[in-house]
Amino acid sequence: MTLVWKLLRRHISVPQFAGFFFANLLGMLIVLLSLQFYCDVAPVFTQGDSFIKKDYLIISKRISMVSSFSGRSSTFSADDIDEIRSQKFCKSVGVFTSSQYNVSASMGVEGMAAMSTDMFFESVPDSYVDVGMKDWHFREGDPVVPIILPRSYLTIYNFGFAQSRSLPKLFEGVVSMLDLNVRLRGNGREDVMKGKVIGFSNRLNTILVPEEFMRWSNARYAPGADTAPTRLIVEVNNSTDDAIARFLQKKGYDTENDKLDAGKTTYFLKIVSGVVMTVGLLISILSFYILMLSIYLLVQKNTTKLENLLLIGYSPWRVALPYQLLTIGLNVLVFLLAVGFLSLVRDYYLNMILLLFPQMKEAGMWPAFALGIVLCVAVSVLNIAVIHAKILSIWKHKG
Repeated sequence: MTLVWKLLRRHISVPQFAGFFFANLLGMLIVLLSLQFYCDVAPVFTQGDSFIKKDYLIISKRISMVSSFSGRSSTFSADDIDEIRSQKFCKSVGVFTSSQYNVSASMGVEGMAAMSTDMFFESVPDSYVDVGMKDWHFREGDPVVPIILPRSYLTIYNFGFAQSRSLPKLFEGVVSMLDLNVRLRGNGREDVMKGKVIGFSNRLNTILVPEEFMRWSNARYAPGADTAPTRLIVEVNNSTDDAIARFLQKKGYDTENDKLDAGKTTYFLKIVSGVVMTVGLLISILSFYILMLSIYLLVQKNTTKLENLLLIGYSPWRVALPYQLLTIGLNVLVFLLAVGFLSLVRDYYLNMILLLFPQMKEAGMWPAFALGIVLCVAVSVLNIAVIHAKILSIWKHKG
């Protein structure tokens, strides 16, 4: 062993090994940093509270000038719904059913009408409604229609309409006490019913009535009308899943909220991280070849002396061991330094991220650490195998 070490030290090319060392360090640092940065930044776009810990998306078919002139239908067919339901990100799908008749409403206090307007109704399955179900029911013959309004409507009235006309502002409790008369017209029929606002929805930006009322009223005032849905409400496992954005883009569907922005950003982040990681892996592969070239040159310079060592009884693995230990030592040193530099860089950018998003949950360094170990072990195993094969070829050639 001592003889081999003496031969090794005499012919080591410091510039060659330094080139391998710094190239490998740079490559591994880029790979680990890209993975760690993704793990640290992704929670900014993927975390967040949702109603009852569920995520919902309201989707519709994209309407454009081309689709308008081509006559492309904006409704969802049964096949469209089944296709959405079969996606891995989808937990359930509900349809919006629209009123197919004329609806108008007047609102007032103590029998005095203060406001009237044309409007429309929609309904969704009860499981998608984010308001208490206590008064959310209707049977044929009931004189009162329960109604849920979007909370945004109340905000628009209070800070837009009422403020510009010096009208009193309303809060939710007062709205439920107002007199609401709903006029329904269609199929040669016209009826007036009482409406009661039972709550305000944050999730659904439409005027909701129970499904039972919608089925009864469409059958009474618009029998035979096409009730194919133009909007769907989809419960998803995670609204920031980039697979959702890809699917909706492919199908030409739109969403009514900005939840998919996070998914698109996450997808873009994955692409950038993947590109950077690929560059780092390429640098690591090139550094591996630099090391192999250095080892081959080192072995080639010592071929005659190594042959003599093999002839006097040294086994190939004993002759190869010093070279293998050298490469393993360099790889381990590269890994430790890469982790150290990564920790310093991570502390720098993480402080800035936490200033902007103080509620963000900080990810650990174990993914990058595990990847670094895998790369270190993989490169070391390859080095050991190649060096052993080279020494073995010398031994067989001499034999």
